[in-house]
Amino acid sequence: MAPSNTSTTDGGSTPARTPGPGGASARLPGEPSGPGTHPVDELLSPVKLVSTGLQHVAAMYAGVVAPPLIVGAGVGLSPAELALLISASLFTAGLATLLQTLGVWKIGARLPFVNGVSFAGVAPMIAIAKGSIDSTGGPKHALPVIFGAVIVAGTLCFLAAPYFCKLIRFFPPVIQGTVITLIGVSLLPVAVNWARGGSPGAPGFGSMRAIGLAAITLVAVVLCNRLLRGFWQQLSLLVGLAFGTLIAFPLGLADFGPVKDAKVFALPSPFHFGAPEFDAAAIVSLCIVMVVSMTESTADMLALGRIVDREADEPTLAAGLRADGLATALSPVFNGFAASAFAQNIGLVALTKIRSRYVVATGGGILVLLGLFPVLGSLVSLVPQPVLGGAGIVLFGTVAASGIRTLAEAGMESGSNTILVSVSLGVGIVPIAVPAFYDSFPEAVRTLMHSGISAGTVTAVLLNLLFHHVGSARRTAAGEPPGTTVPTVTPS
Repeated sequence: MAPSNTSTTDGGSTPARTPGPGGASARLPGEPSGPGTHPVDELLSPVKLVSTGLQHVAAMYAGVVAPPLIVGAGVGLSPAELALLISASLFTAGLATLLQTLGVWKIGARLPFVNGVSFAGVAPMIAIAKGSIDSTGGPKHALPVIFGAVIVAGTLCFLAAPYFCKLIRFFPPVIQGTVITLIGVSLLPVAVNWARGGSPGAPGFGSMRAIGLAAITLVAVVLCNRLLRGFWQQLSLLVGLAFGTLIAFPLGLADFGPVKDAKVFALPSPFHFGAPEFDAAAIVSLCIVMVVSMTESTADMLALGRIVDREADEPTLAAGLRADGLATALSPVFNGFAASAFAQNIGLVALTKIRSRYVVATGGGILVLLGLFPVLGSLVSLVPQPVLGGAGIVLFGTVAASGIRTLAEAGMESGSNTILVSVSLGVGIVPIAVPAFYDSFPEAVRTLMHSGISAGTVTAVLLNLLFHHVGSARRTAAGEPPGTTVPTVTPS
């Protein structure tokens, strides 16, 4: 891990930036800060790009298809329309990932950063659909109202990006470590549910066959990581997924039915479900969701920056958020939903040690092909949920371990930092341990606090302000004892 240029004992330092004309940062997002090619910008061989890019697709596939499945079922779509919605989500997730990794102008973080369909908006979109159906007497206008709100929310994110990214000054290493740990801890229950079979309604959910298959996959990934060497070791997740899937067929937990029924090619039809409609209440609801997604994306970029040894500074954060906003605003054109960071893929970068953004860009290209060729998407969907669960425990645990390592470097000998971490982790774990905890709270609070990542991040930032910003300069001026750290905030 490269040393950070932020203070490790307080919570208020801003990462140093190379000043340009007028004192502004002269470095574009993703531009190397020193001589030589950074591993993030390394272009690997075609075989390595495809194989490791496929690993990223396998890690995120279930997360991409779950939101359209849930929303489509809530709207009452037919199986054919549901398949179209899933293909659209894969297609738009691929475009968003390409934009985020390759970048255009000041759009795109140019990090190995995967974008997909945001799960944070699922509950509000279901509520919007229900309200639209109740008011119109049918589902005809439900998706157009949702798409209209998504377009406005994405535009808000794009315009607010250069201002929102200035929150980096409130994300010193102690907060970054807390958030990275919470990302891993928040995702582990997802892996456990996958290991049991995906959802309570799934055939064989919670059976010993499902859990045993997850355990076999977990052992396979661990053994591959221990016994293989070089490039094959970096493919340990993909090898484990393939092995687990082969074992699933004789156990009756996988079949080729989806492949037989899938279309070979399907070109996205712009506004297939109708032109977007703009409803004020729906727009406000999804704009709140977008702010929460921006908070999580900021935390994810900071986490990824530490893992790949390229600090995510203000220009990088702004460019990444612009990509989120632009991808979100354009997704409804192709019948997609809001796009945001996929934290599980951060764990894959940490596990494989492959930091090239072109690997993730290749994964984005594969997602586009899966959206255009549903038959290819059906092949990926052959991987059963228990197999994903076994691999997910390794992936998401790796993220949590990265956070703990960051905390070890963050000056935990400070009593205030200990309180900050303990309270933030506690608040972040509440919705993970008791998902219904905030059910009786106002909708705006539920939207913010239902995610352990956003709840813990907001708590950590507020405690950082309390301990390291409020009154700190006044205490120093009064002659506080040596050893008290005064945060230095570089003017933007």
